[in-house]
Amino acid sequence: MATDTKDGLDKESVYPVEDTDRAEVNSQTEVLRAAGIGIHEDDPTEPILTLRMWVLGIGFCIVASGLNTLYTLRKPSITISSSVTLLLAYPLGKLWEKTIPSWNVNLGVCQFNLNPGPFNQKEHVLVYIMSNLSIYVRLGADVLTEQQMFYGYKAGWGFQILITLGTFLVGFCLAGFFRSVVVAPRELIWPGVLSTTSLTTTLHNLAQGDLQGVKDTWKMSRYAFFSLAFCISFCWYWFPDFIFPALSYFTFPCWINPKSTVVNQLFGMESGMGLLPITFDWSQISYVGSPLLIPSWAIINVFSSLVFWIWIVAVACYYRNVWYTGYLPFQSSSVYDNTGTTYKASKVVSKATGYKLDIEKYKAYSPVYMPVTYALNMFGLSFATLSSLLVWVILENRHDIAAGALRVPHVVRSYFSKDKKNTDTNSGYRDVPFLWYLGAAVLALFICIFSVEYWNVELRWYGVLLACAVAMVFYGPLAIVYATSNLKINIDIFCRIVAGFVFEGKVLANIWFFDIGYITTIKGLYFAEDMKLCDYCKIPPRKVFIVQCVGMIFGTLSSVAVLNWSLGNISGVCTTDAVNGFSCPFSRTKFNTSLIWGAIGPRNYFTNGIGYSSLLYFFIIGAVLPIPVYFLKRRYPNSLWRRVHIPLFLGGLNYLPPATGTSYGSWAVVGLTFGWFLRRRVYQWWYKYNFVLSSALDSSVSIAGVVIFFAIYFSGASKGFSWWGTEVYKNTCDYKGCSYLAVPEGGKFGV
Repeated sequence: MATDTKDGLDKESVYPVEDTDRAEVNSQTEVLRAAGIGIHEDDPTEPILTLRMWVLGIGFCIVASGLNTLYTLRKPSITISSSVTLLLAYPLGKLWEKTIPSWNVNLGVCQFNLNPGPFNQKEHVLVYIMSNLSIYVRLGADVLTEQQMFYGYKAGWGFQILITLGTFLVGFCLAGFFRSVVVAPRELIWPGVLSTTSLTTTLHNLAQGDLQGVKDTWKMSRYAFFSLAFCISFCWYWFPDFIFPALSYFTFPCWINPKSTVVNQLFGMESGMGLLPITFDWSQISYVGSPLLIPSWAIINVFSSLVFWIWIVAVACYYRNVWYTGYLPFQSSSVYDNTGTTYKASKVVSKATGYKLDIEKYKAYSPVYMPVTYALNMFGLSFATLSSLLVWVILENRHDIAAGALRVPHVVRSYFSKDKKNTDTNSGYRDVPFLWYLGAAVLALFICIFSVEYWNVELRWYGVLLACAVAMVFYGPLAIVYATSNLKINIDIFCRIVAGFVFEGKVLANIWFFDIGYITTIKGLYFAEDMKLCDYCKIPPRKVFIVQCVGMIFGTLSSVAVLNWSLGNISGVCTTDAVNGFSCPFSRTKFNTSLIWGAIGPRNYFTNGIGYSSLLYFFIIGAVLPIPVYFLKRRYPNSLWRRVHIPLFLGGLNYLPPATGTSYGSWAVVGLTFGWFLRRRVYQWWYKYNFVLSSALDSSVSIAGVVIFFAIYFSGASKGFSWWGTEVYKNTCDYKGCSYLAVPEGGKFGV
């Protein structure tokens, strides 16, 4: 049994502590109650779909969707996290509560009160749910940018709106169809929502006395701490982003030896390994997500992956010139030709040829050559992750899958039942009828099929159906893994390969098969996570359905509008010379991948003589690794083997490239400092302020970045501003992407 600390708090039962033996015996009830779940009685009379909720929710959805779309084009990227909305919505909701008169409004078809009473937790969570859609839209914006800026096909606003909304609906329906399997079961707690329930419970004083021990030790309120941290971080970000950018790219060994290829490859953070992960830029540290929110065991798995696969295996391959990588930069999100320059796709595909590969031009030009980290992580480890995921789920989650499958017939019968008393077993409110999701699914298929056929993006109607089938097959296992471990596993490479065989030589078909087959599953995970959050907060499922539908519409319109403005007004956008880093790194990486699997195709890729066929062995590696680890966990249940997560060890470096070793290294250092060291040394401080600090840093950097961009860069005020601190990191081999080997005298290398 857990024991109380001297301040009256139980360290293990306050929050799910994954890295202690004692936490493993804590009951699920203790964990949920510590996160503010089930500690107060539900009030079914509380107003939920209020004018206040709609105004705040739609407003935050529009702003956050637009900003997240803007910053997906930038390197380093900035995310307007939903935790920002969670905190900012509270004072605005309370301000509405105090200032707006309580007048009843009758519009005939609807009646509502301008101010129905106190701003409650249910309204607050629904505002958060709508703003959370802003995270989803940036995924689709990357694909739209890839099509327009890298393949030169501008389909227009109509296509952009419909395809974005259509993929939204597919993900939404996946979550709805699998709700009984991945949302309803109490044993699937979805750890990612616990910080949200904890914070909203605290803000709305639903757990008075729960933090009494912490309050006695650390007297500053969470909101006061947020305000202080926000102001400091906002002011500081002006230095690494504008005044002193070298603080962001703090690779001082490269400054000392700017022409040394080896030194720059070892310590560089632009094209190097990042062996010295030091940066003073929060946008670099949080490039792959805020490290303050990730469990320590997960960080250790990812960092172990970085050390083994990038700092050992990739280094060995690079300096042995495997796959001719020695002629290329160690790290880059670009692919290259046999002269060591960026691959020019226009030489082998063009709009005039329908974006199909011209075999003769391809043979006369060059095969595609990839940097070692690109080939190893984006392909080899992706193959291994796919096979390991299937084996891992069967070994460690087969009982959950079986239990969920047994519930399906009962749930389907209840959904079609005419019994109006059909309720959600957890919240006690009437559930969403199956026909609602079925209708949404029909609409989603119609929109997607119409979009790809009318605008002729090469993906035919049967491609849409096949992509949706892939999403249906993988969504269940992916959701179970995410619901139990808060880890998202990528299966994007599988979609690329399938599309590469079915639509060989068609690059646009490849990117949209990827969008419908893979990105929709990620959106579906977020939708299901929000459903679980509302389940915990006792919000009626039917009202959640309505709010998510409205949010999809406004999020889509905002994202498409900002995307078109950005691509038309930012100087040099999606090029290496783009102002303020708007080089479209995510879209560039997707472009390189779709070029290989779409235009060149799997057959040409694995038979080009370079040796990439050896990457197929990673399928075997991924399938085998989970087996001994599983039996070691069974044999030594109290050893460190229980913390080994093979799919994460193989697939944890999802963002590399364009992320770098410094991005992951600094992320791990900061995450372990807060999640492991401070959590044990000053637990009360960590418990009270850790999540608030994460929100303060994320939101302040996001807002400061917007202010700096429009006030300094877009206005032209930055012209002529140059000094040592803005240029020193640019005058290095790391920044220029020097290769270890020089191209031979003939000007070409390889096959």
